[in-house]
Amino acid sequence: MAISRRQMLSLTGGAASAAVLESCLRSLSNPVTSQTLQPHARFGPLRPDPDGILDLPAEFRYRIISTAGQRMNDGHRVPGAFDGMGAFPGPDGHVILIRNHELLPNDWFGLSAPADFVYDAPCKGGTTTMVVAPDYTVVRQFTSLAGTAHNCAGGVTPWNSWISCEEFTVTPAAQNPWIKVTKPHGYNFEVPADASSTVAPEPLIAMGRFRHEAIAVDPRTNIIYQTEDQGDGLFYRFIPNDVTQLQAGGRLEALMVSDRPQTITASGFPVNQPVLVEWVPIEDVNPVRDTVRQEGFGKGAARFSRGEGICYSSGHIYFTCTNGGDIPHGQIWKYTPDASESPPPLGRSTGNGGVLELLAQPNNSRILDYPDNLVMSTWGDLLICEDGGGEQFIVGLTPEGTLYPFARNALNSAEFAGICPAPGSETLFLNIYSPGLTLAVWKA
Repeated sequence: MAISRRQMLSLTGGAASAAVLESCLRSLSNPVTSQTLQPHARFGPLRPDPDGILDLPAEFRYRIISTAGQRMNDGHRVPGAFDGMGAFPGPDGHVILIRNHELLPNDWFGLSAPADFVYDAPCKGGTTTMVVAPDYTVVRQFTSLAGTAHNCAGGVTPWNSWISCEEFTVTPAAQNPWIKVTKPHGYNFEVPADASSTVAPEPLIAMGRFRHEAIAVDPRTNIIYQTEDQGDGLFYRFIPNDVTQLQAGGRLEALMVSDRPQTITASGFPVNQPVLVEWVPIEDVNPVRDTVRQEGFGKGAARFSRGEGICYSSGHIYFTCTNGGDIPHGQIWKYTPDASESPPPLGRSTGNGGVLELLAQPNNSRILDYPDNLVMSTWGDLLICEDGGGEQFIVGLTPEGTLYPFARNALNSAEFAGICPAPGSETLFLNIYSPGLTLAVWKA
């Protein structure tokens, strides 16, 4: 009998015994892995939301705090395409959220700002900033970055800023007839958390011009790790000259598996078998064409299939590959920097450049379907947003390698995005990409 994920996850003790449920779920796991999709032992199954927005375990609640179309304090309306997001501590227990809007030049509605604060006038993307009170009401929201394109994800920095990433590399010299721009794209932009209005946009050129997805910073070294959303993308690190002024430049490098130059990680890579890595230098960080990854691969860098979400936790960097895997529906990776390599040597690392490990590759879209944004929860599990077909889940991954459902989009089939923890709290914030909802989630 065919059974949907929603049917499986709503099974509870009355209609089906725990043994039957466990059997159903085990039948969906790939025989080459030990991972199965089952309710969390502590949280239990998801409960259907009577309002049809967000299914959660019984002990969790949510509130919609911001929606596309709302009038902001700067007089403009919140555009849609809610994507990556970061949370920062604010005064008096408030939380500051900076949210990406993944909009293209030909989208009909986008972010607006005074001309001097718009990077490229035809482009509709950028960020909005929200100040959220302890009762989850938004006391202020405004445009904080404007004139950028296809701002997918990004990441928070230890120096209290959000780096917003363009997943769009069109230039005035190389564009199709339907997309007109006046400046090159494919850059990162920095937005301070304490900004009170739209910031002056300045591309962080030394971090590379490519299809950026997200970044994570190791607070011990201030090295910035970056993912690239390409089927033949690379995994990068940027070593800034001055973290207080990223425009001052730095070194861009790409990861290489030490004993296997030009490794293709999309398939055939062993799960839970760590490998040593090195780093190769990228010299042409701002090419006319989108060739950064080609330079890196030519020097031996490993290819990753659509690197997307990334986060730092307890000395490790975790990231997703959306369509990696022998059956291409997703991989979860862990990179552990070598603590002795600080500061890292110039150019290709001469010693241990760290350790790379493929943590999870279920090879089953009913267990994990196109993982995207991810974050480490306060209880020690990774929470991974899906961007796949049909039903969309936030999937938890335990340190033991077990995958479980944490939330389900009960509204529509739009992706989850922007999941981030409130500083010093168990509250999570997350986005439903379309029609554009930002939600707060907390334990009851």
